[in-house]
Amino acid sequence: MRKKQMNIQTLAPDKFPRRLREIPDPPEELYMQGTLPSEEHKWLAVVGARKYTEYGREAVEMLIAGLRGFPVVIVSGLALGIDALAHRAALSAGLPAVAIPGSGLNRDVLYPASNAALAEEIVAKGGALLSEFAPDFRATKWSFPQRNRIMAGLSDAVLIVEAEVKSGTLITARLATEYNRDVFTVPGGIFSRTSDGPRLLIRLGATPIGTSAELLDALGLKAILPTQSPEEKYRDCSEEELVVVKLLTEPLSRDELVVALNLPVSRANALLSVMEIKGLITESVGEIRLI
Repeated sequence: MRKKQMNIQTLAPDKFPRRLREIPDPPEELYMQGTLPSEEHKWLAVVGARKYTEYGREAVEMLIAGLRGFPVVIVSGLALGIDALAHRAALSAGLPAVAIPGSGLNRDVLYPASNAALAEEIVAKGGALLSEFAPDFRATKWSFPQRNRIMAGLSDAVLIVEAEVKSGTLITARLATEYNRDVFTVPGGIFSRTSDGPRLLIRLGATPIGTSAELLDALGLKAILPTQSPEEKYRDCSEEELVVVKLLTEPLSRDELVVALNLPVSRANALLSVMEIKGLITESVGEIRLI
């Protein structure tokens, strides 16, 4: 335990990421464990409800999976719920993650304790843990909204996935607006309280996001090719998805592809829709091709 605590560094303001130095109320110092990702990447804060729905979980995992190979850093608060899901999705997609807990970084106070292993994995895979609180500081009610300004300040944009109107998540969205950051949100169902926050944000001008392609476009990365080998890009594909990849050595019409797949039409169309959502294929001018 002591050995892990000795790895914590102290950053003076001149060592902060550029974005954080721009906000009107930066911290006096930061404690860090791990490695700060490149500032040339787009830093995206992904935050949301602790008590998320299955829809919220699927949205986070699908959207972040589609960022694989692109220069994106996922920022979140290590909290239970959407925050932890965002960190795990980033690691699964091979993206660096930066976590800002509402506590100090010593493992005997890190909050929540149940995410200590996740924190270790973030560091081990090239990311960082950051906190303005002393390493032995225990989280309090006020420390969470205070740290939210760091998440917003570090990031180029903030993506809200599920939030009630009165929540810490919307504090982060408000701060992002004050710091002139872009605010994105995932629209939700009208019968879910966790969709109340996103609906409010959309009315206030937030950009609705429904696919990874839309997210990349909003981040200004749509025209950038992902830096990954075919093996990396298709590593998480199912056997059926890999069959589609092999068939698309050249563009095919949907009808040609469905016939070649030798699957029921409904199953083939569902498969192609999922692959398009994942950002693996695209359909234009009557043809489907690999991205």
